Amino acid sequence: MLRIALPNKGRLSEDTRELFNDAGLEVRSSGERALTASLGGEFEAIFVRAQDIPEFVADGAADAGVTGWDLVSESGRDLVSHLDLGFGRCRLVVAAREDAGVKSVDDIGQDGAPARVATVFPNIARRFFAERGRPVDIVPVSGAAEIAPHLGIADVVVDLTSTGSTLRVNGLREVDTVLRSSAHLITATGGPRGGDVARAREMEDLVTALASVIRARGQRYLMANVPRTALQAVREVLPGLNGPTVIDIANHGTFVAVHAVVAADTIYRTISQLRALGAEGILVTRIERLVP
Repeated sequence: MLRIALPNKGRLSEDTRELFNDAGLEVRSSGERALTASLGGEFEAIFVRAQDIPEFVADGAADAGVTGWDLVSESGRDLVSHLDLGFGRCRLVVAAREDAGVKSVDDIGQDGAPARVATVFPNIARRFFAERGRPVDIVPVSGAAEIAPHLGIADVVVDLTSTGSTLRVNGLREVDTVLRSSAHLITATGGPRGGDVARAREMEDLVTALASVIRARGQRYLMANVPRTALQAVREVLPGLNGPTVIDIANHGTFVAVHAVVAADTIYRTISQLRALGAEGILVTRIERLVP
C-alpha cells in the first residue's frame, strides 16, 4: 500500500482532501487529530507540515506527497512532479519599497554593495540572484517578510503573493517573478520507495484518478435533441473531445440526440447557438471524472 504524505492543515490541506474525496479516495481517519488515515482503503495517508513533505518523500518515509512547488524547489531535494493539481496557485516575487528606486533586478546591488534580501525561501533566493549576477546577503525570516524593509532589516524581499494586494498595502512593489507555484503530486526521482513494479503501477493509477477529476472540473456534459438537417452546423458548435456523439431517437423522426463534453466557460454561448439551430430538450450536467 502506497504511503502518501498530505498537508496537515490550512487551505492546502482542505483542497487536497476534497480532490482525493472526489477521486473516490475518501480520507478516513480515527479523529480530527489523527496523524494517519486510509485513503479509500487503497492508500495510507500521513499528515505532516507542508514544508516537511519534500523531506519525507525524498528520504523514503513516504512514497509520494502533495505540497507546493515552491516548497519542493526550496528543499533542493531530488524530487519530480507527476501532476500539477491546479490549486494553491501563487507566485514567489522580488519586491522593494515604492520609494527605493528599484525598478528591475538589475537595480539591486548596483552600487556594488550586497543588498539585504529578507525571505522565507533562502535557497531559492540565493540561486535566483546568483543566476542574475546580483550581489546579495540573504536574511532568512520565518514569516511576514514584507515588514523587513520598513524595519531596516532588508532592502528587498522575496515573498509569496497571489494577487499582490498584501505587498501593495505594505508599500512594496513587485520587481520580478522568481517562480510560479501550485500544489503538485511528487515522488522521489526513482519513484515510490522500493522501486518495485507493483508500487509504480499503483502510482500510475493514482495519477490517472486524480487527473480525471481535475480534467472534469472545467467541463460539462451536454445533451440535446437537434434537427437532422442542422447536424453539420451542430458539429461545429459542439466539437466535444472527438466530435459529438449522435444517437438516433426511437421514433426515427426529424430529430437526433447529440451528446458532447463542453468547456464550462462556454456553456452560455453554446446553449444560445444550439437554440438558434432549433435544438430542444437541452440538458447540461457536471462531470465527476473524465479519462480521455
